[in-house]
Amino acid sequence: METPESRADASDTPNNASSGEDNTAAPSLVGTESDNVLPDLILLTTGESVELQAPAPVNIDPSLPAPRKRRRRKKQFPEMISSADAVNGLRVIRNKSGNRSTEDVGDYEYDNLSSRRRRRNSSDLDVETLIAISVGFPIDSLTEEEIEANVVKTIGGTEQSNYIIVRNHILALWRSNVDVWLTREHALESIRAEHTHLVDSAYSFLLEHGYINFGLAAAVKAAKLNPPEGSSRGDVIVIGAGLSGLVAARQLIFLGFKVVILEGRARPGGRVRTKKMSGGDCVAAADLGGSVLTGINGNPLGVLARQLGFPLHKVRDICPLYLPNGNTVNPEIDSKVEFAFNKLLDRVCKLRQSMMEEAKSIDVPLGTALEAFRHVYKVAEDPQEKMLLDWHLANLEYANATLMSNLSMVFWDQDDPFEMGGDHCFIPGGNDRFIRALAENLPIFYNQTVKSIKYGSDGVLIHANGKEYHADMVLCTVPLGVLKKRSIEFIPDLPQRKKDAIERLGFGLLNKVAILFPYDFWGGEIDTFGHLSYKTSMRGEFFLFYSYSSVSGGPLLVALVAGEAAIGFEQLSPVESVNKVMEILKGIFNPKGLLCLNRFKLYARGGAKISSVTGRIHMLGLVLLGMIMIFLQKALAMAEFSLLEKQQTNCIQQLCMELSLVG
Repeated sequence: METPESRADASDTPNNASSGEDNTAAPSLVGTESDNVLPDLILLTTGESVELQAPAPVNIDPSLPAPRKRRRRKKQFPEMISSADAVNGLRVIRNKSGNRSTEDVGDYEYDNLSSRRRRRNSSDLDVETLIAISVGFPIDSLTEEEIEANVVKTIGGTEQSNYIIVRNHILALWRSNVDVWLTREHALESIRAEHTHLVDSAYSFLLEHGYINFGLAAAVKAAKLNPPEGSSRGDVIVIGAGLSGLVAARQLIFLGFKVVILEGRARPGGRVRTKKMSGGDCVAAADLGGSVLTGINGNPLGVLARQLGFPLHKVRDICPLYLPNGNTVNPEIDSKVEFAFNKLLDRVCKLRQSMMEEAKSIDVPLGTALEAFRHVYKVAEDPQEKMLLDWHLANLEYANATLMSNLSMVFWDQDDPFEMGGDHCFIPGGNDRFIRALAENLPIFYNQTVKSIKYGSDGVLIHANGKEYHADMVLCTVPLGVLKKRSIEFIPDLPQRKKDAIERLGFGLLNKVAILFPYDFWGGEIDTFGHLSYKTSMRGEFFLFYSYSSVSGGPLLVALVAGEAAIGFEQLSPVESVNKVMEILKGIFNPKGLLCLNRFKLYARGGAKISSVTGRIHMLGLVLLGMIMIFLQKALAMAEFSLLEKQQTNCIQQLCMELSLVG
């Protein structure tokens, strides 16, 4: 899930090519037209299937060009694992050859895992490794958590290789049926007795770290909320009832701790909140915070959706773009600029690699580097092309939660290897459904704003709303903004390394305007459409519209404001914001005869009610503007830049010449 919209959903060509060259014939993990890191077989066998709702019939003007499909932007993966490595890294011995799904994985038997091999089908060979990759495990090495847990006696060698195979098998075994509680005995059924100690090690690690047997299936909930017999392992106070706090509390209870949660708001969910909107006969559920599952392969929220029986609506790739005058962007120009935009990113990545080799300490803003290359290669010099390029840059600022001038050219995409693969999806009814299910039966104290945390060898003492709470340990899951503001006093002060990390990490603004209409005038065949701006500084203002008609219960549109425009948006009144959105919509759809709004009135009663009358059409809507939220999106490693913009641009151009990347 996006927490919140942390993706560039409407821009897009895949750029996640492997860093290594390998000509071995093997299923490719990257660069597929399906936009899924895992093939369809894996999507099916892991249960991450997508249930699509049929689009509403609409009348499309045959004279208009067909809207382009835009795959979700896959950024650069400088150290992407090659598919050949994936094949070579898995040494699983099967009893039988032939196509098998992970539902049959319990029937497999492991022989001498590192030396003796039998014939096996290549699709079988990849399944368990691909599932492990999607969850975040490396192919042929241990994670830091595994090393700290001493899962093997010696790092490297045969034992580690066998452990990785056993770990991946157990992980895939549970993923094949997430509605059951996978027992150690079940995991042992398909593995030879001489590897029992590896099963014990892998099973314990995966269970305690929440990789298996998690979620809200009946069997899982029954075990999680019934701690093991015996004395408690200690008392823990969890601060914050957002997604991380709720899930952590459930896991701690399962591990034998006594847990209570302190939440400053009057509700759980943190940055996830679904608001019921109504106007006339229309009702819809609007996600004010996180609203999209950004990839379902390996995504724990995808597991929760399967367990709870929530259907998933794939965000469709079609995203028409409109000029400021409301006309549709020329498809040929659109394709040309999109290609040029991706080439600019490619050149920046090549420059980054060369700079890291030649001068390891040099870094400049990503925006400066892109602008320098744009001038050098004379990209988007035509006004319409420049507007299109600005739209892609606004989309990139949206995906990275801050201005291009704040992004480090070296580190801007460092989190890419941890992104979830697969389709981006909406949850019908809103993501608050997850929150309600996760908060059920947990001891949560609301309206408890924590003021101070005193910690030491004798435990912790927490002051909140004039009350004192004592415990052995505290788990703090508050947002980064709260820590930056120093709203909570830590006694003694936090270690300097943690304070430095809090200071360096960044977050940005994303603003939303949600409007409920009486009918879906924009058409049910799309989930997104974009709008271009004349001004570069305003390129992020209502640049992207989400249609939630298929999942919210009503004809709901959400307009996004990102980048520099999001900062200025904070100063606008609700009336000004609504006026701007409606002017854009009128400019696009009025000429098509689909919408005609001549006047409207705004009433502020918790939200803004719009009453618009044109002829015999009466339109009622509810506009949610008072709940503009500052979102913590991605933890961005932002370098401190001391050079002026002009100096940085000249520096980039000079480096390009010296490294023979230009001309």
